[in-house]
Amino acid sequence: MFWCQVLGHRFRFASEGQTMRWECQRGCGAGGAKRYPSEQDAQRYARAFDREDRADIGRRAPLFGLLPIRVAQALRGRKRGG
Repeated sequence: MFWCQVLGHRFRFASEGQTMRWECQRGCGAGGAKRYPSEQDAQRYARAFDREDRADIGRRAPLFGLLPIRVAQALRGRKRGG
């Protein structure tokens, strides 16, 4: 799929018993599975991997790609005295 080639896959994770499964949300067919010793481990890892860190996007962004966001945050921090 074009978007996966350009932007990379957007994996979603879920657990089924002792198995954690993942597949690309964009529908390109990429995915896989891994078996864990317990059902709780599979659930824990699926929850941990299946989160989207959009709230942190300005703090952990690539240096040049999101430079305007970094500059805006730095200016806001100065205004607050931080």
